[in-house]
Amino acid sequence: MDESISNGISPDDRRFGLSADVIKYILITVMVIDHIAWAFVARGSAAWEIMHFFGRLTGPGMAYFLVQGYMHTRDLKKYAVRLFIFGLISWPCFVYYKYGTPFPITISDTPISVMQRIYSFPLASGSYLLVYTHFGVVYTLFLSLMMLRLYDDQKLGELAKVCGFALLFLLSVFGDWPIYDLLFTLIFYVFRDRKKLMWFLYCVAALLSFESGGYTLYGIYQTGLFLVPVLLSCYNGKRSRKNVFNKWFFYVFYPLHLLVLGLIRWRG
Repeated sequence: MDESISNGISPDDRRFGLSADVIKYILITVMVIDHIAWAFVARGSAAWEIMHFFGRLTGPGMAYFLVQGYMHTRDLKKYAVRLFIFGLISWPCFVYYKYGTPFPITISDTPISVMQRIYSFPLASGSYLLVYTHFGVVYTLFLSLMMLRLYDDQKLGELAKVCGFALLFLLSVFGDWPIYDLLFTLIFYVFRDRKKLMWFLYCVAALLSFESGGYTLYGIYQTGLFLVPVLLSCYNGKRSRKNVFNKWFFYVFYPLHLLVLGLIRWRG
């Protein structure tokens, strides 16, 4: 299927709007802004809210282009392996950026019982094995890709698919953009040929995501999710240019920018 048709874009209109590459650069730019806000800006301040407002573009935008990649990749296995490998590479970088330690699995003399997503396991020596189960968004995108493959599997029964979906959504709680990036991905894929319904369901899911801010003014930045339809309506259907730089830049940039921000945050 021609991608311009699958996106509801006439081939005659492809010269207008933004290409996939341009939109992806926008997404990674606001992602960096979002991560800077988490690490360096006073929580709840006007600047913090504004930076996160634009940062809300990233998760759904990545989910949208994951669907495009899934539909047009020539080798799904290689695509999945790349996401899996860079998900693993990003793990210690994300942990370092967030917690200041480059070791997601380490041994400590004291347990940690209150920090989110850190689990302590007592050892026979009297020390504790600490596991930082906070992965980045590449991990979540890998789970989203597995979900699409599961959805399209003709050999599995409905019960097996439901159980598989439940497991993937459960595993996503250890990643960035948990639950909702999988939900956005599913909406973008299943309803890709029914644009009005797709965006309606997306907005419903976006409203549900406000629970992360407790449905208070503290989480007003979540309204940035409603910028996603505006940005993606500018997509002209032109896929990423096929060259080595574009193929690997978006994979390499994610863990690299986390490492740099971590160094500035904890060593600066």
